[in-house]
Amino acid sequence: MLERDWMAAQFEEHRPRLRAVAHRMLGSLGEADDALQDAWLRIDRADTSGVENPGGWLTTVVARVCLNLLRAREARREEELAADRIPAASVRAVDPEEEALLADSVGLALLIVLDTLAPAERLAFVLHDMFQVPFDEIAPMIDKTPATTRQLASRARRRVKGAPAPTGDASRRHRVVHAYLAATRGGDFDALLALLHPDVVLHADRAVVPTPEPVLVRGARPVAEGAMASLGRARSAALVLVDGEVGMAMLEEGRLRVLLRFTFDGDLIREIDVVAEPERLRKAQVAVAEG
Repeated sequence: MLERDWMAAQFEEHRPRLRAVAHRMLGSLGEADDALQDAWLRIDRADTSGVENPGGWLTTVVARVCLNLLRAREARREEELAADRIPAASVRAVDPEEEALLADSVGLALLIVLDTLAPAERLAFVLHDMFQVPFDEIAPMIDKTPATTRQLASRARRRVKGAPAPTGDASRRHRVVHAYLAATRGGDFDALLALLHPDVVLHADRAVVPTPEPVLVRGARPVAEGAMASLGRARSAALVLVDGEVGMAMLEEGRLRVLLRFTFDGDLIREIDVVAEPERLRKAQVAVAEG
């Protein structure tokens, strides 16, 4: 078999793993498929005669492509912050159902938290903790020593781990937010209404809609009607910890786009703060909510 044909066969054999690596690195199925295509173009031009471990070598190539994409994404974020510009969502030809199923299989909350990590942290954590790649193989990809790479993964792990399962009042709030998400996803207006204080207030910053000014909505029924209007976003939402308190986050094309913070009056939601401005998202500490 010709060298090129052999490597093409190896690429197809390892494609499920490579796609899984790219998806966890980028959070978006469309971008993961783009990364695999880019990786194959590089592989097709490379001298592969000395490759002894094709699976490991292919994983390295895909990971490097993803790292470059993450760094470019980070640079765009900096530009958006400097220009006070709201990022526009890209449109990709991806099956939404497949995207949702794949996100659920990984854990949507995990993908959301991964998007808050620095590129090198994300690479170290994903490759080592999720795909068992040794640190001495990851280190050259990010120009670090194995010891430093281990520290990056450890730091990412602390962010991903979040906090122990909530107890007491925290557990009750967790159940209320979980019920809020379920009602919003299911379009159950009455169930949602029952979770809201009659005088609930919703604050949404100008990037949520977007609008020239922040939005303020008062009263259980208007707030519930607004939540029903965001049904599509709710399907890509998950419970997370926001600065140590249970909240919600929404992922779009692999990026954290919206956070919801909640204030409670007993078992009812008294205030909702909807955050989408890039600077506010950047400052929030987001972790996986256990329990």
